[in-house]
Amino acid sequence: MDRTVIAYVIYLLVSIGLTIWVARTLSKNGRIFLADVLHGNEKLADAVNHLLVVGFYLVNLGFVALYLSDDETITDARGIFEALSTKLGVVLLVLGVMHLANVYVLNRIRRRGAMEREQVPPVPPQGWVAPQAQA
Repeated sequence: MDRTVIAYVIYLLVSIGLTIWVARTLSKNGRIFLADVLHGNEKLADAVNHLLVVGFYLVNLGFVALYLSDDETITDARGIFEALSTKLGVVLLVLGVMHLANVYVLNRIRRRGAMEREQVPPVPPQGWVAPQAQA
């Protein structure tokens, strides 16, 4: 078997495995965060969590597929390791950036919700007071 094909197979197996592991980890641990962001609405948190996971898979697996091709021919075992280290390093960086982007957006939503809760008075107003004329 050609060494380039071996490198492709290893790259795909490791990249897809990493993508699945990261998505499951984010989904499992992010559900609690989403429930807090969405004010305890568990059904909505589950739905948003599922949509985020699907989007995560689509973006990352699409990137993995696009980044598969290589113009260089691999001639030895060292070339396999070099090609894999470069490709997998880029995939890991993309996974990390996607994770940070998700956390950033959800944190912004959470902060906005917290600010809105602070602006609502804890007790409705009892009445209205007319402004006084200044002398």
